[in-house]
Amino acid sequence: MPKKINYTLTTEQLQIIETAIKNHPNLRVRQRAQMIRLLHLGHKPQEIGDLLSVSGALVYMWHTRWRESGLEGLVDKPKPGRPKVGGEAYRKRLAEIIETDPHTLGYGFNVWTTKRLILHMEKETAVLVHKNTMINMLDELDYVFRRPKHDLSNLQDKEAKETAAAILEDLKKKPNKAKSNYSLWTK
Repeated sequence: MPKKINYTLTTEQLQIIETAIKNHPNLRVRQRAQMIRLLHLGHKPQEIGDLLSVSGALVYMWHTRWRESGLEGLVDKPKPGRPKVGGEAYRKRLAEIIETDPHTLGYGFNVWTTKRLILHMEKETAVLVHKNTMINMLDELDYVFRRPKHDLSNLQDKEAKETAAAILEDLKKKPNKAKSNYSLWTK
């Protein structure tokens, strides 16, 4: 016959749980702390699971983690995953490249595009990334894609532009002709 688990908390532990329920920034920790408090109040793990839409086994697991590690045991453990493509050195070099004028690197263009960045970084680091990965990296580095604004002022005739501006100012200064209040549609 298995041992009966003691779910009662000391006043200090209960205060830690109450504070976590009210103030912890992580919603999942608040819910888990609520499980611990409900166990302390005498509810069965299966009842708590039904109330919070989790399994009874999960309630047991979080209580075990609480007993072993306290409040830190209720926090999610880091989940392993695939490392970021290129790593930090790649991202650091990408930020430097973006700030560099392409002409200084020997290119015949003056604006970086995603495709151009991918090709340049592949040539420099031998790491090929997908277009979406590059867009996500640029987003992480707080870069925003914008179309370049073309300025054709150097091709305009300055005298004609000044004449047109003066004519426009004169037109703005002329008074408006009074509009007639007379209606053609009368009875």
